[in-house]
Amino acid sequence: MLRKFIAAGCMIILILSTGCRKAVEDEKVAADRTEAEFIQIFNGRDLTGWETSGGARWVVEDGLLVGTQGENNAPGDLFTTDTYGDFLVTVTYRVEWPCNSGLWFRYQSPQKAYQADILEYKNPVCYSGTLYCPGKMFLAMNEDKTLVDREGWNTIKVRAEGDHLQVWINDHKVADVHDDTTDSGKIGFQVHPGEQFGPMKIVVRELLLKEL
Repeated sequence: MLRKFIAAGCMIILILSTGCRKAVEDEKVAADRTEAEFIQIFNGRDLTGWETSGGARWVVEDGLLVGTQGENNAPGDLFTTDTYGDFLVTVTYRVEWPCNSGLWFRYQSPQKAYQADILEYKNPVCYSGTLYCPGKMFLAMNEDKTLVDREGWNTIKVRAEGDHLQVWINDHKVADVHDDTTDSGKIGFQVHPGEQFGPMKIVVRELLLKEL
């Protein structure tokens, strides 16, 4: 009888361990599949697949994308040559302050676009992760400055699906709105004009995108 109990116990342990191992393997496969669905839209070497607008300076240094004002505080933008509709995009960046920049998305024109802002705005008070739309100003505001690392690396994630727009800053959701200004367009970065932003620098380490 004891041998039967021992055998049954061993069988249960074997089944449970096999099940746990399979669950872990399934989870790893799912994670790998999810990661594989993302594409790098900044290759870390050069500006292939990108185009500039305006007089700002955009260069790749040590595998990082760097944007600064041009001569006489000239502003400018950097855009993908491709356009995107529904997607999830993640950008890892840091800045040198004072700074007014942001991640453009669904950009069609200066009047028809969205931007996940990278800034410190005074009136109204809001911080990076704030969702901006030309002509409508802020669709949603991040009012918590503690969510942003002023000196280090930050991550902004944007999910755009239909008219549903969501923004996260360092894994904290700061925007969740519906708006139909534009349903597709380019992705890009901005360097703002003005002498007060002369020292600004935006540095991008990674830009990942998954189409939905």
